[in-house]
Amino acid sequence: MCQGNQTKVSEIYLLGVQGLGNFKLLFFTALLLFYILIVTGNLLIILLVSTNSNFKIPMFIFLQHLAFADALLATCVIPMMAEVILKTKGKMSVVCCIIQMYFYYMFGFVQCFLLSVMSYDRYVAICNPLQYILIMDRRICSLLGYGCWVLNCSLCSIEFIWITQFQFCGPSNIDYFFCDLGPVMQLSTSDTSIVQWLDFTYSVLVLFCALTFIIGTYIYIFMIILKISSSTARKKSFSTCSAHLISVGAYYGSLITIYVNPSSEMSPNVNKYSSLLYIVVTPLMNPIIYSLRNQEIRQALHKKLRKIALKQFR
Repeated sequence: MCQGNQTKVSEIYLLGVQGLGNFKLLFFTALLLFYILIVTGNLLIILLVSTNSNFKIPMFIFLQHLAFADALLATCVIPMMAEVILKTKGKMSVVCCIIQMYFYYMFGFVQCFLLSVMSYDRYVAICNPLQYILIMDRRICSLLGYGCWVLNCSLCSIEFIWITQFQFCGPSNIDYFFCDLGPVMQLSTSDTSIVQWLDFTYSVLVLFCALTFIIGTYIYIFMIILKISSSTARKKSFSTCSAHLISVGAYYGSLITIYVNPSSEMSPNVNKYSSLLYIVVTPLMNPIIYSLRNQEIRQALHKKLRKIALKQFR
């Protein structure tokens, strides 16, 4: 409970990005355009995998889950972010702020598990090709894919049960464009030590352990590939991993940019722009990476667009 002359805060004000001036409308338009591209690109991947029988294989099934997470991550943050930037200041209730934070972390962290599962899929495909169909059958793929969501949802829910107990008394301004855990904890007048410990533990378990698993699988994959005598077969094996490796690099690279540099050593606006790498660039890159580097997706997309064009001209 708030003490003495403290007032319980029911609404939180997001200050957005200060000092944009005449560039506010340009920034808003660019953000909206990126959002449309992210949602369109990821929905296209979901649609192609869902409607094309040739894509009912593990790699594309996991890619569909990843596209779903990317589209939802962008949707839970970017529209609100664009509104805050356009209006210079945004307002939302404490409950809505916590809900946004929950989905932001859930859709973000689930990508760690999905990228790990995708690396395991590449490991089985290259290191144990003869038993690939038996090991990565449809039932196992479903368990791995939906298991990532269930495990991640459970971990996030445990942490956010504690966050819902936070008290907010006094200041109500957050110098950010959405509800992130760090700024919200600074605003809270409750003891946040348990949540900080949980956040650190989950970060180590989820981010570091997932990255270690991915690196370990690829070290073994590269050792197997280098033993292949045919240069054509080696090149083909490397190409099957390249799109996934770029996705891993983009995802972890953006996270390192945000969280390795202490916020105290960075100006508030620089910290905000760094967050855009994670929220905008990574979800936008995945559809581009997989559509440009995967001939099957390009061909399926061309067929789908051709069918739509033919229907329009009839």
